[in-house]
Amino acid sequence: MSQRRAITGRSQEPRQRFAEELRTLRAASGMSLRALGERLGWDWSLFGKMEKGETLGSPEVVQALDTHYGTPGLLLALWELAAGDHTQFRERYRRYMALEAEAVSLWHFAVSVLPGLLQTPGYAREVLTAGGLRGKGLDQQIDARTGRRELLEGEGAPRFRTILSEAVLRTALLDTLEWRGQLEHLAEMAERPNIIVQVLPFSAGPYGLDSTDVWFLRLRRGQTVAYTENAHRGDLIEDSEAVERLQSAYDAVRDLALTPAESQKFVLRMLEEMPCEP
Repeated sequence: MSQRRAITGRSQEPRQRFAEELRTLRAASGMSLRALGERLGWDWSLFGKMEKGETLGSPEVVQALDTHYGTPGLLLALWELAAGDHTQFRERYRRYMALEAEAVSLWHFAVSVLPGLLQTPGYAREVLTAGGLRGKGLDQQIDARTGRRELLEGEGAPRFRTILSEAVLRTALLDTLEWRGQLEHLAEMAERPNIIVQVLPFSAGPYGLDSTDVWFLRLRRGQTVAYTENAHRGDLIEDSEAVERLQSAYDAVRDLALTPAESQKFVLRMLEEMPCEP
């Protein structure tokens, strides 16, 4: 039997293969790193590090590159192999979004950032910009994030409860007017019959979810699934025992939080304490 020979001379090591493909595609496009950064809205040095294999970048960056180069799914698939993520990041997130759309109730806990369902465009812009987004990619993400707010509107809107760590409300935007607008929007949303907003004050002390943003989706068929996330990735959890453990931690946090009425007063007090515009 003849020995199998390599079809290409490209690396078979996932991380090197990913970096190599990035270099090849950009060379074929004739675009400089700086021009690529300006086109996609990220710092060009990030793309340089990705092409050298020094970093993999985030799934959002890789998806933007797939769109730019006209290679739908190719780079993300290579990224998943390089990251050792064989559970298919995109499919997990797509499944979460589909489940969110059919949920009859949503429970949420925020460690440091307001949930997208309650963000104003100004808040979303400043938070996403801080994460490195620029240009067209930034505008697309803002539209996608604020567009999700429609989920909470209309007769069939699900019930939504969010518990916000006080750190979320103490991390003000740099733009004072935008921050005032966000607090006013939060207070208005909390008055809707299907929305409950609670604040977990610093005085509550340590708690079990101190490093985890988590969502619980209760589906029409009675099942509850969880979704945990941080700045770099998210995990959909459907195992009933794992979800139950997270729910126990969430219930303990809810017991420590201010009541909805006290939380509303907390937000209004923050608005009153803001300096008046000259």
